[in-house]
Amino acid sequence: MSTTEQVGTGMLRLVIVDDEPLMRWGLEQILNAAGDMTVVASCGGGDAAATATAHRPDVVLLDIQMPDVDGLTVLRQLRALEGPPAVVMLTAFGPDRYIHCALRDGAAGYLLKDTAPELLADQVRELARGGRPLAPAVTARLIDGYLAHRSDRMGAVDAVRALTARERDVLSLVGQGLTNQQIARRMFISPYTAKDHISALLAKLGCTSRVQAAVLAERAGLVPPTPAPAQGQPRDSG
Repeated sequence: MSTTEQVGTGMLRLVIVDDEPLMRWGLEQILNAAGDMTVVASCGGGDAAATATAHRPDVVLLDIQMPDVDGLTVLRQLRALEGPPAVVMLTAFGPDRYIHCALRDGAAGYLLKDTAPELLADQVRELARGGRPLAPAVTARLIDGYLAHRSDRMGAVDAVRALTARERDVLSLVGQGLTNQQIARRMFISPYTAKDHISALLAKLGCTSRVQAAVLAERAGLVPPTPAPAQGQPRDSG
């Protein structure tokens, strides 16, 4: 771990969490040269929570793929601290699920390691002011993902629009993961009739499996939120 404790009034205090010492050193040089911020510590992922507790940074720059502990776990640890720092993921491009998980779990921004040095300090300042800096490529992928999801949802809504009310009820129960027996009990029909309804429904929707039908039901908004079962009350089984 390296530390630099000469902190002037109004200086932003930063901690860098990355498994590569050379990367930590390079980021320290870039950020310390900005004049209004200082890297008070840098460390690997396993030491992140203890380092943040000891140095109380304003901002943590956190890698997401580290060998000792993954960055999403570290993010959750940091956000659980009393008076947690703002955390920005600073990493190479990973799968879209990393971006979504990081933002869901409390990351205030998501930047890439190929960010131009002259822009990095500006993005850290934006973060400290309460902004949510995102690399342009990350923003583009989030928008593309939103549009794709919206398109899928609209297609699902169109698909179920042609169903009867009873067929939509059956599809909703399939989307909730109920078995034929459970569907039969809910609808007061025999399991054989439930099976026939589901087979006809799959054919009408062009689905080749119950899984596809369940996904379509969820996208169309036919699956209600699952309430937590009352304490001591068993779930419906069949």
